Amino acid sequence: MNRATKIILAIVLVLVIGLIAAGNYFYSYAVVPAKKDFLAGSSSNKSTELVTAETWFNDKNNRTDWQLDSKDGLNLSAYYLPAEKESHKTVIIAHGYMGQASDMPQYAKIYHDLGYNVLMPDARGHGRSEGDYIGFGWDERKDYLQWIDRVIKNDPASEIVLHGVSMGGATVMMTSGEKLPENVKAFIEDCGYSSVNGELSYQLKEMFNLPAFPLIPVTSLVTKVRAGYFFGEADAIKQLHKNTRPMLFIHGDKDDFVPYAMLDEVYNATKGPKEKYVVQGAKHAEALSKDPAMYQKKVTDFLQKYVPNN
Repeated sequence: MNRATKIILAIVLVLVIGLIAAGNYFYSYAVVPAKKDFLAGSSSNKSTELVTAETWFNDKNNRTDWQLDSKDGLNLSAYYLPAEKESHKTVIIAHGYMGQASDMPQYAKIYHDLGYNVLMPDARGHGRSEGDYIGFGWDERKDYLQWIDRVIKNDPASEIVLHGVSMGGATVMMTSGEKLPENVKAFIEDCGYSSVNGELSYQLKEMFNLPAFPLIPVTSLVTKVRAGYFFGEADAIKQLHKNTRPMLFIHGDKDDFVPYAMLDEVYNATKGPKEKYVVQGAKHAEALSKDPAMYQKKVTDFLQKYVPNN
């Protein structure tokens, strides 16, 4: 082996080591559950609707704790809030990236006021649920299949709606492409991303001004080794192509975290009945807080159309 070949091999080796190190860094930055400095903190200015919902939710007499073991051995937790009057209608609410079920009382109260039972899971690696990585909705979709089965076991006559926000919206969309029991009637997704590759590529450009290649493919490989999935598998569009159930798509037109352009991508992908609600001036996950009355009306009208009261 001549000197030039050795130098080339050394350079290649250094580049490979550097890419692997960068992939592991980005894996820890994005996939490992931990405090994220790039996420906006919650505002101290709470709306009247949010204060009312939090007070209602924090009354522990209203709720019970549910647990289940995931297919890969994690203990997962959820809050269950039964309807005031006996009801066969249940909503399962999916929170966002690095959030938890207790962040979602305002969404829960919309449904509870409509006479629904409410199930609010903590996603794996979030809140009270076990897990050392974030599945961005892909592994979580399997967990939601188990939560659906748990609801049906509790009430075989259940009519189930799934409602998710941000990563929860992506989770709902990814779940929609699975083989589901007839009990699942409709979905509502709020500002979910079209694919993990698309969302992480967008964030890499926004936060670090870096191109997707080669860091996203390398981090995807690291994620496959450490968490068991490639980013390319976690694709809401591919899952929506298999969905035939009704879905309401919600997005703020000023969303700069999950880009607004993704709304049309997911809306056009689904094969079932669909509606779109664009909230003018709303940034990421602000649709409800921007116009609570209209948000509730849109959700209520959608449910009355596709999950009518008997």
